Order: sequence, then structure tokens, then C-alpha cells
Amino acid sequence: MAKSQTMCPRCHQPVLVEMRQLFDQNTDPQAKQTLLSGNFNIVQCPACGYQGTVPSPLVYHDAEKELLLTYFPPELGLPVNEQERLVGPMINQVVNALPMDKRKAYILRPQSMLTFQTLIEKILEGDGITKEMIDEQQKRVNLIQRLLSTPPESVAEILKNEESLVDSNFFTILGRLVEASLAGGDQRSARALAGIQKAALEETEFGRQLKHQAEETQAAVKALQDASKDGLTREKLLELITSASSLPQVDTLVSMARSGLDYSFFELLTNKINASDGDEKKRLESLREHLLELTKEIDRVMQEEISHARALLDKILAAPDVEKATEESLDAMTDMFIELIRQEMQSARQLNDMARLEKLQKIGSILQRATTPPELQFLEMLMSIEKPEDRRKALEANAAFVTTELVSMLNSVITQSEQQGNQPPEALEELKNIYREVLKFSMEQNQRKN
Repeated sequence: MAKSQTMCPRCHQPVLVEMRQLFDQNTDPQAKQTLLSGNFNIVQCPACGYQGTVPSPLVYHDAEKELLLTYFPPELGLPVNEQERLVGPMINQVVNALPMDKRKAYILRPQSMLTFQTLIEKILEGDGITKEMIDEQQKRVNLIQRLLSTPPESVAEILKNEESLVDSNFFTILGRLVEASLAGGDQRSARALAGIQKAALEETEFGRQLKHQAEETQAAVKALQDASKDGLTREKLLELITSASSLPQVDTLVSMARSGLDYSFFELLTNKINASDGDEKKRLESLREHLLELTKEIDRVMQEEISHARALLDKILAAPDVEKATEESLDAMTDMFIELIRQEMQSARQLNDMARLEKLQKIGSILQRATTPPELQFLEMLMSIEKPEDRRKALEANAAFVTTELVSMLNSVITQSEQQGNQPPEALEELKNIYREVLKFSMEQNQRKN
């Protein structure tokens, strides 16, 4: 993105900024996320240290939602004719990028947003997120910010006073903030947020229920893992489910072992019911009804996911540019879609349909790149370099990827290869050489920081 010269709002010294004014979902699938994040047009003044957003006209376009929005910061003080002159070329750019059959009437009537907040609300409204929902979420964000600035001994009291805000949305926001802090290397904030999370789980009714459910789920997972060590039979699964101490445990077991709840399983359960009497018989009959409803619902959801994955795949395969269509649809792809790709590739090979296989391989390749962590991509790149001096140059050029996670990842790959014996001796030795080089470079980096 080209840099433009502007003035620092604080000291008025000239600074260069990567300016972006057009956010078009049609040409950039990440445009909406970039705009909503606010991470654009950021000025960092080397003279006074000021950091903030440069006021600038903005145009947002989403053809699917038929939204064409404009926003002019009031501080620019631009008259209407000047505003129209500035957005004209951007709107022309939007129109020119649209196929003729997509050029609808909304393009002729751009909506002007008076504030940046109303711009954001209008975009979210198109996704079914109302202003009331935004306000409710903001209340929870404000509570978290308040808790972060509160002495630890007062956190419990505030949580009790604001207990109505501590719900699933509260914990979802809190979890995302923890993830964002860890991703940004802000360990201090992550620890503070984790402390609030722990207090909320212990000091509020919803938190205690959530904690109990998590413990029940963990107990069910462990029981299923233990039962599977020597092979999971229907008899073992029946015993696990009928002896589970709570419905959350039952639901967890069913969700993890749905394929085991077939006709033979229910036949075993019916025999167990017939051999029982009194309260135990009523309990097992009630349990059977719950299992039948639960498996029916799981199958319904699964079928819906399969249908959505199939429709998305058909849409991508029918597109004139399969790779572009894949990249634009990455956010909609699920584990079910990935499994469908694998099955379709296998089917195309069996049918010797090379044209379809080639398209599927393109989709799979883009999916692999998108889902592979940057550290693993960098590791694969290092393993493809033969000369140590070239690897050293690659390490220096990509120093940001040389983290403790990368060192741990390399160590795990070596350990796994040694245990499984799936690498030739020379390849394993080369891996160890790379590990030593990465470890040495990492230590040198740490020394420079200190």
C-alpha cells in the first residue's frame, strides 16, 4: 500500500502513513474485518511519539449485503461538493470492479454515515447484529476494563454487584481478549485477564455452573479415553453412558462417540431396561429417550453442515477462478468442508476425473496454506534449505518467527520422528542440525535483548 504524507496531529511535523480509504468486500474479503478492527491509517510520529488514526474520508462496499457507505470525519470540515469530489473516484472503482449483472440500484445511492460509530453499526446490522446487541456487548467490555483497573481484593465485590452481566458473552469476550494478548506477546495483560476469568468462575453463579460443566466434560472425556485403551466396545460405551453421573457427561460421551450409538447399541440398552425394574427401569427408559433425541439432533446438525459444505464446494468449483473463489470463502470453511475435500479428491482419483481433481487440489493447497501456522510454514521452509549458511540468512531475514514456540515445535518433531522411526537417519540428523542452528540463533537474540 502506498504511503502518503500528512501532518502529525500533535506536533504538526510531516509524517508518512499507509493510507486506506476504500474498503471493498468485493475485491478484498478481509476489508470488513480491517475496518471493524480500526487497524488502518495509523500514524506513528517519530518526532513526538504520537500514535493514532489519521482522519480521512472512507468508503465501504459489500455487494452481497447491497451496502455502499461513506463517512467524512467532521474535523475535516469538508463541504458537500468537496466530499462528492473525493468519493467519486472511489465509487467508480467499486462499480468498475463489479460484473455488469451485479451493478444494482444501491450503487447509485451511497448512504452517508454521520459518525464512525454509525458506520460500524450499519455494517454490523447487515450481519444481523443490532445496536442493542452492540450496547450489551459494550457493557461487558466496560466491566472487564473496570475489573482490570481494580485492586484484586475488590474484584469479587464488583463481580457480585454486576453479576447480571456475567454470562456466556462475558466469558467469550474475556477468552478472546486473553487470546489476543497472548498472540501479541502481552503476557502481563493475559495474566491479569486470566485472573479475572478465575474470579468470575468462582464468585458468580453462572461462572460456577460453567466451571462445573467443564469439570463434568473433562471427567467424561477421561472416562472415554480410559475405556478406549483396549478398544471401545458397545458394551463398554453402554456402561459408561448408563453410569454417568450427570447429563453433561452423557452429552459429552454421545458427542464424542456418536458412531457407536447404532441399532445394536440401542438393542443392548433395551435389553438392560427389560432386565431392570422400579426406579432403575424408569431412569434407563428416560435415558433412552434422551439418547434418541440427542442422536437425532446431532445427525440433523451434521446433515446441515454437510449440505452447507457441499453447496460451498459446488459454488467454488463452478467459479471461473477457483483459487480466487477459495480465498474469498476461507471464513466459511469448516472441518466438515476439509473432510469433504479429502473425500472428493479420493473419488476423483478413482473415477480418473483429472480436471475435477486439479481444481480440488488447488482448493486443498490454499486451505493448507491458510490453516498452517506461520511458524510451521517457516519450519518447512528451513527444512527445504540445504546449506547452513543459507539457513542462517533465512533466520536473520525472518527473526520474528524464531520464538520459543518454534524451538519447541522443532524439538517435538525430532522426538516424534525418533519414537516412530518414520525418518531416514540422514534426514533425522539434518533435523537435529536445524534444531541446533535455530536454538543458537534464538539464544543470540535473547542475549541482544538483555
